[in-house]
Amino acid sequence: METAMPLEIFYDNVSILDLDSTSINNIYIHKDFDAFSVTMALLYLAVCIVGLGGNSLVIISILKLDKMSSATTVYIFNLALADGLFMVGLPFIAIQNFQDQWIFGDMVCKLVMVLDGINQFTSVFCLTVMSVDRYMALVDPLRFARWRTPQRAKVIAALMWFISLFSVIPMAIHFSAHYGLCTIDPHVASDTWWLTFLIYTFILGFALPFTVMIVFYTALVVTLKNANRQHGGTSSSLESHRLEKQVTKMVVAVVVVFGVCWLPFYVFNFCSLHQTDLVLNFTRGFEFVVLLSYSWSCANPILYACLSETFRRHFHALFCPHKSSPTHCDRDTEGYVLHDTNIQDVNVLA
Repeated sequence: METAMPLEIFYDNVSILDLDSTSINNIYIHKDFDAFSVTMALLYLAVCIVGLGGNSLVIISILKLDKMSSATTVYIFNLALADGLFMVGLPFIAIQNFQDQWIFGDMVCKLVMVLDGINQFTSVFCLTVMSVDRYMALVDPLRFARWRTPQRAKVIAALMWFISLFSVIPMAIHFSAHYGLCTIDPHVASDTWWLTFLIYTFILGFALPFTVMIVFYTALVVTLKNANRQHGGTSSSLESHRLEKQVTKMVVAVVVVFGVCWLPFYVFNFCSLHQTDLVLNFTRGFEFVVLLSYSWSCANPILYACLSETFRRHFHALFCPHKSSPTHCDRDTEGYVLHDTNIQDVNVLA
């Protein structure tokens, strides 16, 4: 599912492959570096810098200030690591798009595609697991305490990386740069094979995670609303209402950003299967949605900065260490019971 896979087939504008020759037919090639190409190259550079910088900041914050002391920050650490590594392949993809050829050799092609796929799957899996973790943390942390230890979270994180590696094995086998582009070998990429692969990656990398996120976040918001009604006019009612608004805001932000960044990518890929010729507007549109899918990885640190008081304190502590007191995520993520009348300050992201 990841951007690298359809990216190399349709992003590089391959429509019909001539299996009887070493050339690829129906390719639109930018021979001139027009304004669109330059603009896209600059946007790729910006996304790469923001993604690497933002996720590196999150990783440093967790390692230096939190030490991965809670399940939540273990997942956020792995999410930031996957998002940051996801950015590593972006310059290679941008150069291929800008020059309309792959210049780094076959082994680098396979390596970039595999790393790209692993990190994308892991990033999506982390966000999905975090939706379950948030539900357990805010609804009944005492009941789910044994499932939310840092040690168990690390085991789950390792399992996510392994599943991601297993999921991209087809890419390691079938991607090559033998035809001047880093793309799936045309001798194996029949329409049926490609459709099957798209469905497989769409379900595993978007439809299933998106459904899980919506189910658990909806259940969380509904539970908070019910708890708010039960508190009535008590003093804890105001705190419960504040938490409800905070969680709702987080849910909407995470789900909308994930959907906006990834859904167009899959829509374009499925539409590409029915294109006999890839016109200029379509190929440029595909270029943009590929970039949009990468931008999701640099959106997560921005969400932390905007929605997480804990990470705002961490970031402030990194940039202004002499003006900041030590911060810790445990206070915000581990100790909240919906029916407790003494509601603590709970952070919905970390």
